[in-house]
Amino acid sequence: MIFHTSQIDRIYQYLLIGSIFFLPLTVLVNNVLIWTIVLIWLFSGDYLFKFQQIKKNKLALASILFFGLHVVGLLWTENIGWGIESIRKMLPFLFVLPIFLTIARKEYINYYLYAFLIAIGISELCSYLVWLELIEPFGDATITNPTPVMGHISYNPFLAFAIYLVLHQLIFVRGMSKLLRTALTFFVISMIFNMFITAGRAGQVMFFASLAVLIFQFFRESQIKATIISILVIIVIGFAGFNYSPLFKNRIQQVSYDIALLTTNPNTSIGHRMVFASNTLEVIKTSPIIGVGTGDFPSEYTKVNIKNTPAVKSTVQPHNMYLFIQAQLGLIGIISFLWIFYVQFQIAYSAKNQFIHHTGVALPFLFLIIMLSDTYLLGHFTSNLYILFSSFIYSNK
Repeated sequence: MIFHTSQIDRIYQYLLIGSIFFLPLTVLVNNVLIWTIVLIWLFSGDYLFKFQQIKKNKLALASILFFGLHVVGLLWTENIGWGIESIRKMLPFLFVLPIFLTIARKEYINYYLYAFLIAIGISELCSYLVWLELIEPFGDATITNPTPVMGHISYNPFLAFAIYLVLHQLIFVRGMSKLLRTALTFFVISMIFNMFITAGRAGQVMFFASLAVLIFQFFRESQIKATIISILVIIVIGFAGFNYSPLFKNRIQQVSYDIALLTTNPNTSIGHRMVFASNTLEVIKTSPIIGVGTGDFPSEYTKVNIKNTPAVKSTVQPHNMYLFIQAQLGLIGIISFLWIFYVQFQIAYSAKNQFIHHTGVALPFLFLIIMLSDTYLLGHFTSNLYILFSSFIYSNK
């Protein structure tokens, strides 16, 4: 072994905290830190012990199996190039998640958590500076949609999850200092307001879902009370957002407008998703058990699209993670994919630690919701959010 165990563990922790901190801020630094950890782990020896650690973690095994099916899916793929690109995007399920599950430690949860929240605070500050026109818009930001550090498709899910984490701290953590409680209260209010001046609809749905999860976790003894309060809270906040946020109101009205045009003009945001889903289901029917292969979705979808909806643009992914996995890898693939989430729920429900128990349920549940509208485990920001938090929530250590 190249390093002494305690020394290498300290290196891992600094790099892991750094990777979580830089996740909402910069793709480059986040990637460098993550893959530095992977390389150190791969070349630091003691492989039998490492293998045993991975073997003991059900989530690590489920993750490796899911990746392995993508490799097997190359056997019946005609477009090997696209298949290899798909496998590249899935590499974190082979290396990052299993390896990080062996190095993350539950005693450092607060360091991981607050590194993330501080970074979200910096990202949110940039958003407000653009919105208030104190700085020029940069990145993907505009004054009407101020998401400079990452696009709104990723930013709003990050914001929604951060809101869940802060509210969880405020509701369930006892003995917190008044200063910290005041700071976190101000922080969560600012994030909720920020949620309604940015345009990510999936993230906004995730936000409302996170509120419902928190309410059910707080009123765990009374599901009826939790249901009633969840409905009321969502209605009140949704009503306030609709009446006081022009952007939120416009996005809601756009959904209604798109749905009304479905039969006459499918070339809208909602229309595209409906067409993508319908055509992908037809692709799935051609090979329901093993799928069309890891690399053949774009070509197979294009064939169906030309036949059914030539007036609508083609796509390389159907903006639905479940349909995408099932089209590529069939029933076997989607079972493997959902098994990852089943294992997460199983670990969370058996956890004695309250944070692990609650957040371990919230993380997969919220991702299961937003993946209905896009392939969020293929995008850098959201896939790494899912993997980095999974690494310490479901770690054996």
